[in-house]
Amino acid sequence: MCADASDGTHVVTAFLRHRGDVLLLRRSDAVGTYQGRWGGVSGFAEGDPDEQVRTEIREETGLEPGDSVSFVRSGRPVTVDDPDLGREWIVHPYLFDAAHREVDLSEEHDAFEWVSPTELLGGFEETESDEDALETVPELWSAYERVAPTVRSIAADDEHGAAALSVRALEVVRDRAGLLVAERAEYGDDPEGEWDELAALAGRLLEARPAMAVLRNRVNRAMADAGEHAADDAIGAPEVLDAASAGLDRAILADSDAAAAAADRLEGTILTLSRSGTVLEALREGEPSRLFVAESRPEREGVTVAEELAGDESLECPITVHTDAAAAHLLSREAIDRVVVGADTIRHDGSVVNKTGTRGVALAATREGIPVSVVAATDKVSTREEVNLESGDRSAVYDGEASLDVANPTFDVTPADCVEEYVTERGALEDEDVGDVVAQLRELEDWRE
Repeated sequence: MCADASDGTHVVTAFLRHRGDVLLLRRSDAVGTYQGRWGGVSGFAEGDPDEQVRTEIREETGLEPGDSVSFVRSGRPVTVDDPDLGREWIVHPYLFDAAHREVDLSEEHDAFEWVSPTELLGGFEETESDEDALETVPELWSAYERVAPTVRSIAADDEHGAAALSVRALEVVRDRAGLLVAERAEYGDDPEGEWDELAALAGRLLEARPAMAVLRNRVNRAMADAGEHAADDAIGAPEVLDAASAGLDRAILADSDAAAAAADRLEGTILTLSRSGTVLEALREGEPSRLFVAESRPEREGVTVAEELAGDESLECPITVHTDAAAAHLLSREAIDRVVVGADTIRHDGSVVNKTGTRGVALAATREGIPVSVVAATDKVSTREEVNLESGDRSAVYDGEASLDVANPTFDVTPADCVEEYVTERGALEDEDVGDVVAQLRELEDWRE
């Protein structure tokens, strides 16, 4: 897409996200407009905005798109009329995920901060006066809203695991609560109305991905915690904002702690499949001597995992990618020490819902006497007796013209007796421990009553 300057001055703005926060840069005296104001990674779109935004990221942060930074989505342009400058800006917003927070600023900026996006609405939390409040470039929040996660984007996401999508869900709640807090300055306080709106939003998120218990549990915890910290039962946007923000920090820490606990077990030859962010982190922290990675059709996210691990200089071991169908054969022929998988859901009876292919691998591993470790935070334990297993697009299996029925299940269920251990942020759980976690998580559901 080429930018046509006849309808305004086209610019790109990229929001780099890491662990729920976004990167803001303060514009220096070296730039021509908005000196001293905070914004995203930005620049004039003299040609294709999709190419220009990657150039700006590279030049302004030192981060390399495709390596340290991965594209998430772009949004509809935002038109910004600035009468003081006599210019109309056409802002093309983008969202990227950053692998870390190390930034090398260019001369165009003199400071940077990683902040919650809600701070775009009213300043940094630590400011003590209006004079110190965060001043952004015009309509920065509007640009962010065009690329921020939504219920729809979470429901449609087939690239990320359950833990990552649960964090996105908490971001949705946090962002909306933050906006309602900011709107109090104009419309006044309405705790009951705010709660009704946020509760309805949380309800939609709860059913967005029915197979992902972690999303429901983490949203439930945020809403339940908001009620516990409210004064005089007046639960409104501020309480939900605080609870969702705290829930984000807790969720990210739980996933990291589960990965760290699993890393201690990852020695020798490991076989894995699908894409679990927690397993990926565990593999990077562990010391496997060799890795086998099933490709995980139809999206083949296993290939992406293998490529990421192959590019990680800290992981020095041979990596073999193979078809899903070859997993049982390799388990019978290779000296594989352990199968390590993630989980979208751990059911109350200890069975595990995960990417299709997990059941077959676990059954084959059990046949060969190879232990199977499931790595997941305790929030992935389901409180429901039954789990709705999602299905993928039929065209991923068959797009011909013959009159055929197509089965393309996205998830399958691995029996509990095929799992040696559940490695969580609390360490390894036994089968009987799962029931205790279920009871704790069911208490969080009372906020809807």
